[in-house]
Amino acid sequence: MQTSGYRRRAALLATRRAALITATGLALGLAQAGPALADTELLNVSYDPTRELYKDINAAFTEEWKAKTGETVTVRAAHGGSGAQARTVIDGIPADVVTLGIPSDIDSIARLTKKIDPDWRNKQPNGALPYTSTVVFLVRKGNPKGIKDWGDLVKPDIKVITPNPKTSAGGRWNFLAAWGYAYEQNNKDAEKANAFVGQVFKNVPVLDTGARGSTVTFAQRGLGDVLPTWENEAFLVFDEFGKDKFDIVVPPTSIYAEPPVALVDANVDKKGTRKQAEAYLQFLYSDKAQAIFAKHHYRPLKREAAKKEDIALLPEIKLFKIEDFQGSWDDIQKKNFDNGGLFDQLGKQGH
Repeated sequence: MQTSGYRRRAALLATRRAALITATGLALGLAQAGPALADTELLNVSYDPTRELYKDINAAFTEEWKAKTGETVTVRAAHGGSGAQARTVIDGIPADVVTLGIPSDIDSIARLTKKIDPDWRNKQPNGALPYTSTVVFLVRKGNPKGIKDWGDLVKPDIKVITPNPKTSAGGRWNFLAAWGYAYEQNNKDAEKANAFVGQVFKNVPVLDTGARGSTVTFAQRGLGDVLPTWENEAFLVFDEFGKDKFDIVVPPTSIYAEPPVALVDANVDKKGTRKQAEAYLQFLYSDKAQAIFAKHHYRPLKREAAKKEDIALLPEIKLFKIEDFQGSWDDIQKKNFDNGGLFDQLGKQGH
């Protein structure tokens, strides 16, 4: 009986061992198969006005990547004021790439987190700028206040709608465009340029956190006389609210706006998505993506890749680079937008 009981216990133990081995093997097999079977997801943390743009870009990229590799990649995009978006990456959101509105925001992520290569500008073509933009004026139909140039924004009866430079790249470009205009107009007198920007912001009744918020304030809520804005935002208002309600005024001089892109190295290495994320950024320089940029009224790097009718809507403007006036982006950020910078100083003067 004892021998029989021993055999039964031995047989039961063997059965359990076999089941354990089978389960372990199955778990290992699933673990090994998991990455090959799972779809890849990328997160693009972007700035406010690019919502419509990246819907088209992401769809085109996923289609092309699927055709090339057989892999399904889903690209999610998160949008908000560029400065606020940079802060989310600094605070830990697992972005694979950032496509922000101004170079200083990517510099901040690189400096504070070390997640982005400090030499990120040289990791992509054209200084990591697959497209550029500039600032134009959106005004009420018929331009009742006669706004033609930056100098008109300081008139006492003009209400200017612009986002907060602390949180929005669009707000910073507007601020810097006004400053650069006044700097050139006043024989490169920085003090007069500072005073001019102060006058502009005395005419600003509300500061939204992002460019899209300012668009809503101006176009939907009906506040203000002029919205200095990215070109694409001005055309978006035409599409959303009708050309019969607004006009676009192109000033003779404006700023060369640089919305750069970068890989978040630490995140893609942790997630195992470097190959796909690098391909995504490379795709932005393809003819297909360049045509999409122009379709959405951004200025593509390759104008020849865009439809002629799209390029025709982007007139030649005398553009200046703010770096030529104020130095590096570190200097620009510190002088103007860091705590205690020019924007804060203007606030203390009554805005």
